[in-house]
Amino acid sequence: MAKTPNANGSQITLEELSDQITLLKKDIASLTETLGEYGKAKSEEVRDTARGAAQDLSDAGRLKAMEAQKQAEEFLQTQPGTALGIAAGLGFLVGIITARR
Repeated sequence: MAKTPNANGSQITLEELSDQITLLKKDIASLTETLGEYGKAKSEEVRDTARGAAQDLSDAGRLKAMEAQKQAEEFLQTQPGTALGIAAGLGFLVGIITARR
């Protein structure tokens, strides 16, 4: 069997060198797999964070819409004449805009 000198001057066989290369390949494969799993975990974490933020924004928007509806209903109850005037004015403007087309 052929022997090759290593950095400190001792001799290693080709079989030992082949074993070390095989071990190195296994270590690289394991590291690649670990990095892939880490990337997948991070992407799932980011996705979950984005979903949570979207849900929070959706809930906040829903609350604002309900608050606006409540204020509109209170306005209609406290000032029905003004609300009717505003509705008539908006209807008139929409009628003018659509009649021009």
